[in-house]
Amino acid sequence: MTNSKINWFPGHMTKALKEMKSILPNIDVILYVLDSRAPISSINPSLNKLAQGKKILYVFNKLDMADEGKVKTIAEKFKTNESDYLCINSTMSGTSNLIKNKILVLVKEKIEKYKQKGIKITVRAMVVGIPNSGKSTLINNLCGKAKTITGNKPGVTKGMQWLNIGNNIEICDTPGTLYPNLNDQKVAKKLAFIGSIKDNIIDQIDLANDLISILINQYKNEFEKRYNGAKTLEEIATKRGYVIAGGEKDIERTAVAVIDDFRKCRIGRITLD
Repeated sequence: MTNSKINWFPGHMTKALKEMKSILPNIDVILYVLDSRAPISSINPSLNKLAQGKKILYVFNKLDMADEGKVKTIAEKFKTNESDYLCINSTMSGTSNLIKNKILVLVKEKIEKYKQKGIKITVRAMVVGIPNSGKSTLINNLCGKAKTITGNKPGVTKGMQWLNIGNNIEICDTPGTLYPNLNDQKVAKKLAFIGSIKDNIIDQIDLANDLISILINQYKNEFEKRYNGAKTLEEIATKRGYVIAGGEKDIERTAVAVIDDFRKCRIGRITLD
């Protein structure tokens, strides 16, 4: 790993955590969205504190871009008496019903308790997750139409909003939230690889070199196939003909291309945790 320290915690995230805490007494279920390309690194300790004592549905999202077997092995560890999980691609049809059914099962006791009193309750879920984990896309799927702003970059959702998704379930969308101090730089790097941290605060060459090192160690065959045996930014630049004036290799362009290849699943279905 390179020595450049990554830390990014915009002011709106501090505000968001305070707002989440304020509405927690009204929440029945936490819908915790994780990026399947780095699911363990997607766990935010600040959100964990908020979720204590609540029913939790862990949604391992972007499964179509990840190492499915690895993700499902990790996901099994998240199932307890108080929590459950789903491994999905939130853009696919049918996922909304899976999520709604899981939510209703998690709060079945509360629903039955009030039903016996003749009361039909509205179940309230709060959607949380790190930036760029696919929360907004998932919510749009749950609603059946685009009610939130989506974007393939961190920090698109800035405020909280309540939405009715049917089945007597309301969900509260929240901004993607990191933790105030990314002490574990291995985790920080993984969050940067998957696009949860803004690219303009990170040296892309350093980031690409770190990514290459991990991929060669964990997904050597996929990496070498993508880059025809090239193992460094310099070798990849040569293979692709990325040069600037005077014939010098364009290492920065190459670094950006490698990171983009990973994020667009061109190297293969990869899970880094």
